[in-house]
Amino acid sequence: MNPETPLPKVIAGIVFLFLLGMMAWLMGGSVRRESVTFDEVAHVGAGVSYLQKLDLRMNEEHPPLAKVLAAVPLVIRGAKADYSHVSWSFSDGFIKQYLGEWVFGHFFLATWNDPYSTLWWARVPMLLLTLALGVVLCIYGTKLGGLAGGLLCLCAFVTMPAFLTFGPLVLTDTAIALFSLLTLWTLADLWRSPSSETELKFGLELGAALLSKFSSGLLFFCFVAFILSLRWRTVAGMPAGKPELRAWRRSRWAALFKGVLLAGSVVYIAYLVLSWNQPTDSLSIIPHFPASPAFRRLCMPPWMFLRGLLLFAITAATRPTFILGHSYPHGMWFYFPVLFLLKSPLAFLLLLLLALVVAIAARRRLAQPITVPREFELHWRALWISLLVFIAACMLSRLTISIRHFLTPLALLILLLAPLPRKLAALNRSGWRPARAGMWLTGALALALIVTAVRAYPYFMPFLNVLSRGRPGYELVNDSNLDWNQALPEVEHWAQRRGLQQVPIDEYGFVELAVYVPQGSLWDCQQPAASDGGHWAVVSAAVILDGHNCRWLLQYPREELAGGSMYAFQLPAVIPAAGTGGGPPLPDDWRNIGGMPRQMDIRQIFFECTRDPRKLQPTFDHFMELGKEMQAQARAKKKK
Repeated sequence: MNPETPLPKVIAGIVFLFLLGMMAWLMGGSVRRESVTFDEVAHVGAGVSYLQKLDLRMNEEHPPLAKVLAAVPLVIRGAKADYSHVSWSFSDGFIKQYLGEWVFGHFFLATWNDPYSTLWWARVPMLLLTLALGVVLCIYGTKLGGLAGGLLCLCAFVTMPAFLTFGPLVLTDTAIALFSLLTLWTLADLWRSPSSETELKFGLELGAALLSKFSSGLLFFCFVAFILSLRWRTVAGMPAGKPELRAWRRSRWAALFKGVLLAGSVVYIAYLVLSWNQPTDSLSIIPHFPASPAFRRLCMPPWMFLRGLLLFAITAATRPTFILGHSYPHGMWFYFPVLFLLKSPLAFLLLLLLALVVAIAARRRLAQPITVPREFELHWRALWISLLVFIAACMLSRLTISIRHFLTPLALLILLLAPLPRKLAALNRSGWRPARAGMWLTGALALALIVTAVRAYPYFMPFLNVLSRGRPGYELVNDSNLDWNQALPEVEHWAQRRGLQQVPIDEYGFVELAVYVPQGSLWDCQQPAASDGGHWAVVSAAVILDGHNCRWLLQYPREELAGGSMYAFQLPAVIPAAGTGGGPPLPDDWRNIGGMPRQMDIRQIFFECTRDPRKLQPTFDHFMELGKEMQAQARAKKKK
């Protein structure tokens, strides 16, 4: 077929269904064989409690929408939760719930329900939400660049390891990507032709974004940047005269205000309903009077939202990170650019480069190098301006731990490919000889994307492209870019094949190992016992150089598990003394997961609370005292 021939709708429909079906198969097949990941422990149980108890005490640091969606099939199927359990009654305070949510979530998944079927049904709505994002990208891509452009965007999306990894997990990142994209597109609709229907749509979509993740606040910066860009450079259809332009802007600002007001109402109603049975003791600052119970109840939604936002700000303020073999005390500006280059398929990077070259050629050679149809110029402006805002926010962030925090800019980057086929066709008609080769190259790269995704199946989380130059992932990236505790079933299969009765495991999470690996026992590679000598030990790739200091293990025989998410090491018969050649590190060189201080081994603390929930209150008291001591030490240093 001539690459410039318009794509028949029947063939386009077949390709569309094939790509979505392939993504569903890749995602479904991979998550069916995965254990519960780090954050899912807290999210799944919290979502169920929102619907069953209408109480938002758990996991306040994230808005409820994604967790509620994941909980719907579980509640319909009659999932059980023990609300007389100490983890529930303990978690009635602002900071307390941050400790109790992990214990409650673990008991919900591992004790009160079957862990495998419960986790699968919680992930099904998230899988569908990810497919919905693919449909939206295809629709918008088609509007911007025709059928070929829409399918190219869809192909890039369904083969992106980051979306294949995190899309079906019970997290907030895919939800915020979807609803941010919808909001930004409707913002352009609102600016092109404000109407009551568009205001309603915008308000609902913005409300859904605000209910998905607190970082949705970046959308307001996108709104401002988009509006200011129209003062810098106008688009077709804007009035020329100053009085008319002033009226034109005023009507759109009014529509925006109404949409934001509606979004706030959506958030308020959602929090009001989902916190209806939650005690209002946290608002005891409101004095008692006859109507105070009702007044407190009405004040709970903004109070819960602001309290969660504060907790999110505290937990996301800063955290040590690791990239390209180096540790840093906080996020670095180059973290996400490097991560994007390493964890995106090489064919996708080449497509972006080709799109840039073609855009430059079109501007130089075409008399009217229109990037997108005139009726969608505002949408194109809103998308790329917002992309710059999100990328800037990611680069300025002091919390840089995972490609999942880059999913929204990644979705916007995918849409930049939409005009590529149409521009190549226009350049080909103008007589630019490389255009025809560019068309075939685009098709070849799209096919390469599919091949790359299928070859990476089912281990999408540790995916790195050829720019890694064959170096193991633990030398380059960190956290859930490698392992998030999802590979425990692979460890169980490996142990069974070797006939092992006991397997020490240094995991990257808080999961009770017996749930997935009956012969597994919690291990810290920094503190091996003499009795471990001669045995096999399994270590998460995320702790080898970052979460813990396990470099000493790299000189011993090892096997790669789950595509490089975990490694099995054959320990020497006699383990060398700490601090000696070939031995574990001295205590001064130990590291803790999450960059926590040495005296706060958060993994061990959560394990102890999970095994004996009665330790929740003493642990909380210990944390408070430790926090006071650290604050006193910090003040003393400042005085010096």
